[in-house]
Amino acid sequence: MTSELIQLSFDQVMQTRAYTVIVLTGKEKRFAIYMDPSIGRALQTLLTETEKLRPSCHDLIDRIFQGAEMQVKQVIINDVQDTVYFARLFLETNKNELRHILEIDARPSDCLILAIMNNAPVYCTSEVLEKTIEIKE
Repeated sequence: MTSELIQLSFDQVMQTRAYTVIVLTGKEKRFAIYMDPSIGRALQTLLTETEKLRPSCHDLIDRIFQGAEMQVKQVIINDVQDTVYFARLFLETNKNELRHILEIDARPSDCLILAIMNNAPVYCTSEVLEKTIEIKE
């Protein structure tokens, strides 16, 4: 069974000492993903284009992808169990005139940062969107 993919947009990032909340929107439904505050700080640094003294782990990963001539193509949030989200990172490379797609299981927080760094789309499945708890204003 093939699931419909819903493109998501970033709505809001909220930071506290204990956690970071990223609010995403898909099909006019807003939902939150909670993550470690260090990931939230990395995301805020990226979104505000704040200059960093040293590269982050995400910068390192992105540079490895560039060195291997791989592009971040998309992120799919493919499952949610209770309040834990699961995601797949899709990378593309061309070798010997053949296109190769690599699908990697990864934390949504890491995937979201890499997607923003590479201007790649973020999706969730329709089943995930149905399971999310909607955030009202």
